[in-house]
Amino acid sequence: MEMKNLIQQTEKSIDDIKYWTWSELLFTLKQFEDVTSVLTSSRILKKCLDSLVDRLAFSTETSPCPSSSSPDSSAIRLSTDSRSTESLKHSFSRTNWWFEELSWLSRDMVEVLVNTMTSRKVDHGTICKFLFYYQKSKFSSATSDEKLKIIETVINLLSSLDPSSVSCKSLFGILGLSLNLNMSKCCRHKLENMVGHQMDQATLDNLLIPSPVGSNYLYDVNLVLRCLKNFLRVEKDEKFLVKLRKIASLINLYIAEVAPDPCLKPSKFIALITVLPDSARDSYDGIYYAMEMYLEVHPGLSREEKMKICCAVNYDKLSLEACVQLAQNPKFPSKSTVQALLSQKLKLQNLIKDNRNQKTFIDSPGNLTEFVDRKKKEEQIVLYARKLDSPTENENLRAHLQGMQWRVMELENLCKKMQTQMTKMMKSRLSSHSSTRSLPRLCS
Repeated sequence: MEMKNLIQQTEKSIDDIKYWTWSELLFTLKQFEDVTSVLTSSRILKKCLDSLVDRLAFSTETSPCPSSSSPDSSAIRLSTDSRSTESLKHSFSRTNWWFEELSWLSRDMVEVLVNTMTSRKVDHGTICKFLFYYQKSKFSSATSDEKLKIIETVINLLSSLDPSSVSCKSLFGILGLSLNLNMSKCCRHKLENMVGHQMDQATLDNLLIPSPVGSNYLYDVNLVLRCLKNFLRVEKDEKFLVKLRKIASLINLYIAEVAPDPCLKPSKFIALITVLPDSARDSYDGIYYAMEMYLEVHPGLSREEKMKICCAVNYDKLSLEACVQLAQNPKFPSKSTVQALLSQKLKLQNLIKDNRNQKTFIDSPGNLTEFVDRKKKEEQIVLYARKLDSPTENENLRAHLQGMQWRVMELENLCKKMQTQMTKMMKSRLSSHSSTRSLPRLCS
C-alpha cells in the first residue's frame, strides 16, 4: 500500500523527467527492477523509457551520448566540462555504446524496453544487435533454466522485428545454443521460421547441426527440411528465384555431406532432394554423385528403395558425362539406366533438328573441331539409344559401351586428319589470293 502511495506521489512530478541525465534515468530503472510487475503500467516507467529511447535515437542520429560513468552529464545538452568535443566523440563513437549499460536489465524490463523502441521506430537492426549482446552477456553466469528463459525471451522479441534485419549467423548461433534446452514448440517454430527467411544467407557449416540427443544419425536433417519448407512459404518477390537457386547450390553441398551417413534413411535422403522445386536446379550432376555415394554406403537397399531414390533425379538435367557414368555404374538399377538413355535420345532428336544446316557451319575451318566434338557426342548418344531397342540386361550394355569407346578413338584420329587437310587447303588459298589484287566488296 505504501509503495502504491509513493508511486502516486512520484507521478505528479514526472513532467521534469525530460531534463534528467542519462545516469539518473538508469538509476531510476534500477529501482524498478524488483517491482516490474507492479510498475509496468505506471506513468513514470513509461516516461522514463520514452526519455531513454529518445536519447538513444538522438545519439545515433547526431552524436553519441555519454555513459553512466559521467553521472553529471546530460545526454542531450552540450558538454560544459573541460573535455573537448573530439575527446567525447572518441569515447562514445560506437553506435552500440549503450548495450553494456543496459545489459543488466531483467527479462521483463527488456521486453518493455524493446516494445518501446519498436513503437518509437528505432532501427530494427540495432535492436537485433542489442538482443544478441544481451543474450551473450546474460549467459555467462546463468543456470540452465535461466538460459532457457533468456533464449525464449530473445526469440519472442526477435520474431516481432523485420526478418531481414536479423543476422543469419546470429540466428544459427541461437539455434545451436537451444539444442540442449527444452525450448517450447512455439518458440522453436518462431526460431526456425526466422532461419527459413534467411536460408539464402546460410553456409554449409551453418547447416551441419548435430542431431538431437538419442538420434543415431549424424546431422539434424529434419531441422534443415523444416527450415527449407519455411523458406518456401515466404512471399514470392522478384528476388525469390535467385535466392532459390542459391539455396539449391547450398543444399547440393549439404546432400553430398550427409550422403555417407550409414544411418540416414532413404526417405530422408529423398526428401532432401525433392524438398526444393525442380526449377531450382539447372543441373542434377551433383545429386547424381551424392546418390552414388549414398548407394555405396547403403548396399543393403532393396531394388524398390533404389528406384525411389533414382526417381528423384531429373534425367533431362544430367550431363552426357554423368549419363555415361550412370550407365556403367553397377550400383544403379537397370531401369534408371534406361531412363537416362531415353532422355539422351530425346536430346539427340532435338539436336538433329537444330543441325540440319551444318554444311554451312563446317565450311569455316575454325568450327571444324567444335563440329567433330559434337559428332562424337552424338555418336555416343546414338549408341545409347540403340540399347533401348534391345531386351538384354546391363552386362551387354557395358560391353557395348566399351565398343563405343573404340569408336570415339577412331573419331579423334579422323578429326586430326581432317584438321591437317584443312590447314593445307587454307595455305593454298592464301597463296593464290596473295598473287592477285583484291577487289573491294560491294555488298556483304
